[in-house]
Amino acid sequence: MKKRTATLILLVILCTGSANLLAQVTCNTPGQNPTSAFPVCGTSVFIQSSVNLCGGRVIPNPKCNSFPYDDRNPYYYKFTCFESGTLGFTITPNNASSDYDWQVFDITGRNPNDIFTDVSLTVASNWSGNAGETGTSTGASSLHECDGFSTSKYSMLPTITKGRDYLLMISHFTNTQAGYKLEFKGGTALITDSTLPQMKELKVGCGGTQFYLKLNKKMKCSSIAADGSDWEFFNANVPIASAVGVGCLNGFDTDSIIITAVNPVPAGTFALRSKKGKDGNTMLDVCDAPLPEGQTLVVNVLPPSPTPIDSILKVGCKPSELELVMKDPIQCNSIAADGSDFTITGPAAVSIAGAVQANCSGGLVKNIRIQLASPLQVAGTYTISVKQGNDGNTLINQCSLATPVGNSKTVVGYDTVSARFSYSVASSCTADTVRFVNAGGNGINSWKWTEDGNTISNSPAVQRVYTSNGNRTIILEVSNGICTDSAIQVFSTAATRVKAAFDFPEFACPNDTVLFADKSTGPVVAWQWNFGNGFTSTLKNPPPQYFSSAAALSSIPVKLVVYHANGCADSVTNRIQVPNNCYIAVPSGFTPNGDGLNDYLYPLNAWKAKELHFRVYNRYGQLIWETRDWTRKWDGRMNGKPLETGTYVWMLEYVDGDSGKKVSQKGTTVLIR
Repeated sequence: MKKRTATLILLVILCTGSANLLAQVTCNTPGQNPTSAFPVCGTSVFIQSSVNLCGGRVIPNPKCNSFPYDDRNPYYYKFTCFESGTLGFTITPNNASSDYDWQVFDITGRNPNDIFTDVSLTVASNWSGNAGETGTSTGASSLHECDGFSTSKYSMLPTITKGRDYLLMISHFTNTQAGYKLEFKGGTALITDSTLPQMKELKVGCGGTQFYLKLNKKMKCSSIAADGSDWEFFNANVPIASAVGVGCLNGFDTDSIIITAVNPVPAGTFALRSKKGKDGNTMLDVCDAPLPEGQTLVVNVLPPSPTPIDSILKVGCKPSELELVMKDPIQCNSIAADGSDFTITGPAAVSIAGAVQANCSGGLVKNIRIQLASPLQVAGTYTISVKQGNDGNTLINQCSLATPVGNSKTVVGYDTVSARFSYSVASSCTADTVRFVNAGGNGINSWKWTEDGNTISNSPAVQRVYTSNGNRTIILEVSNGICTDSAIQVFSTAATRVKAAFDFPEFACPNDTVLFADKSTGPVVAWQWNFGNGFTSTLKNPPPQYFSSAAALSSIPVKLVVYHANGCADSVTNRIQVPNNCYIAVPSGFTPNGDGLNDYLYPLNAWKAKELHFRVYNRYGQLIWETRDWTRKWDGRMNGKPLETGTYVWMLEYVDGDSGKKVSQKGTTVLIR
């Protein structure tokens, strides 16, 4: 229920008492529900002389949501936009003290009742608490005006779009039956259909008594002469008894008319002509444009005949039901629910589980779904035939004539397909050549191979060459134009290739025990080690090795060769650094003259030192050089300038790699130039 303020609610309750609408009351009058809205156009002024009290259904609003708003004593108006532009309208109450609110919705392709649940359908609104005239105005500042006396009675002109359908809801908050005048003016949009009314199609019903006239647009139900005098059969003496608009019982407009003759019309050709009826007019559209007099449609009246199967809708892959389309509607209750009105023959046995109506309306239906006991999976032409069902009859049309036993239609079924594929591997010492093959069959005409997400082929077979190790994911999708299937296989390449690798230390001091760990991959069957120290091994995990060096530092190659059972081999060589000793010492002097002898000062042989810190000071205690990398060497310079000959103090700190003990040393060295 809409609320102004707490004070206003109390005032309304005190002043109006039980006259207030405090709960929903069902609206039964046409025009007071979205589904029975008045059709309107932009050329007429619409007078609602009184308002029936009902409604109270909450309507969501995109801006005004502090309180729930409802359709209080509503009337609904529907219209179509024929030229885009702005929508202008004015609502003028018959009583100046009446408070009217309104909201416009875009209901294109929607159930009109969706306005009660979908706030996005709202285009513009005004829920001002002020009485008197309301509507849209070019001087307004907002598309939505919310509850309260301080808000404007006018909202901005909303923009509407050609070809879309709209709904205007007018709500009477005051709860009196005083009416109003609705006038569309001030906007640039066109909501008046300029298309002239035309008779479009004429069909004859069963027995030639009823004729079904289709018009090109909606016409006013109130303009139909009930005695059928708006038409005449001018080429034969066929008296018309009545005319009624389809849906006019609960609506205001229709495009379909049922014209009933006094007596059944015999077989022949008849011409129906429009004219002014006894009500003084032909049919009128929503904007009062008349159906022109003298328009003529011809219809052939045929003798009543049974209704055959017209067609069968195209089937897909593995259909579990087949949908028949009858040439004309048949009686819904003449269809045997167990499907016994039909048989199906073809290249495979087909059992029918049942039959259901597809959208039975008015007791008649054109489409019948035959449910199968199991999906149809074998390709070929199948014949669906009519027979007498367990209900004692075949299909019966609206003229009470039965479809003959044996009436039939054919339909084409399709084979299912399989994407299963096989693969074979041909391996060499350097690559794997893999061939993937799908057997095809059952009309497969499309293949799509993908590897790790990338399309690699559109043929029944594909060949790939892999030179690296790893897991591969192959997916195949196949189709025969109707049925599809997919298959996936994950496999590993390099199943017959070997790759040599081993772990080793970067250096080895004299008498150190050195271990080598094999890290080779693939199906290795044999190992051949050559340690470069005069020893070899054929074990996967060879015994510990010892290294020595006559030179200050030697780089000794260690080689591993691994073998596959088919003779393929791979090798790797890594070098280990071997000093002639690992005793850490700092020279007592050096000569940085570039002759290649004693040119640098640094801790010698600090191979096993950890957390090393080496510093050099002058005789004044000034730090002139330092490093934490023992392989960095001091060249006797400071800031790029050579220092003079003299004695310098050094400090060395490190952690012994074998014992883990911290060592601190201090000494002097002489720089000689």
